[in-house]
Amino acid sequence: MKRQFASSAFFSITLMMKKQLPEAPGPIGVFDSGYGGLTILQQIRKTLPQYDYIYLGDNARTPYGTRSFEVVYEFTRQAVTKLFEMGCHLVILACNTASAKALRSIQTNDLPQLDSSRRVLGVIRPTVERIGEMTRSRHIGVVATAGTIKSESYPLEIRKLFPDITVTGEACPMWVPLVENNEATGDGADFFIRKNLNSLLGKDPQIDAIILGCTHYPLLLPKINQYVPQGVQIITQGEFVAVSLQDYLKRHPEIADKCTQNGVTHFYTTEAEEKFSESAKLFLNEEIEVKRISLE
Repeated sequence: MKRQFASSAFFSITLMMKKQLPEAPGPIGVFDSGYGGLTILQQIRKTLPQYDYIYLGDNARTPYGTRSFEVVYEFTRQAVTKLFEMGCHLVILACNTASAKALRSIQTNDLPQLDSSRRVLGVIRPTVERIGEMTRSRHIGVVATAGTIKSESYPLEIRKLFPDITVTGEACPMWVPLVENNEATGDGADFFIRKNLNSLLGKDPQIDAIILGCTHYPLLLPKINQYVPQGVQIITQGEFVAVSLQDYLKRHPEIADKCTQNGVTHFYTTEAEEKFSESAKLFLNEEIEVKRISLE
């Protein structure tokens, strides 16, 4: 099975290499498996409103959290390649599962063959870099998809920078479907959020900060805050990612020069346009136009 996947991936990459990628400056690409990445895009646009953006949501194949490493890598690589073909020189994986399961492989294996001057960045590292200042007890909780928890990306990255911090994870497989199906404020959300938070804090009562390790989860904040004890801080990623991107572009003017600045954002989805537009209002509080796109 693995050999068959590797052969398929190599064949796909070979085909992509034959396509001429646009060399002119273009928008910054922001990719997520669904709507969650809009929470990242919103903060990035607040911090860097002058840039152009393309948001791509693979809503037709969401959620990614329960899928295998191979499948997440395949789907993410398809999305990154599509964004490159649309003119992006810089792509942000605004999805923790994609960042955990696909980012390193794309950076190491695919970019040198596709275009070594283009960049793909994730959302885990910018979050981890700020963790040290968020906890006094040095005990951190992470709520995320099963895929992100299984990858152990957060414990591994935190250990590199803060070896004194204890990290405890809790997989929350129902949280993304709640958001994707507009049930973030429903009674079902109460049940699953309470269950998962009680489980997490039961594993380590010393936790004083919890990372929302999925970009969908900020939409559940009103419910999450109901079931978190006083003194436990909830950490969202949007602001950290936006500030990190701002710093990255300052440190890498050669990349910034390839990102156009007209303050325009275009939205694409692999699902129905009308459904995406309606749900996106919950994240952005604005009307948007969206086009359907295929990644396969």
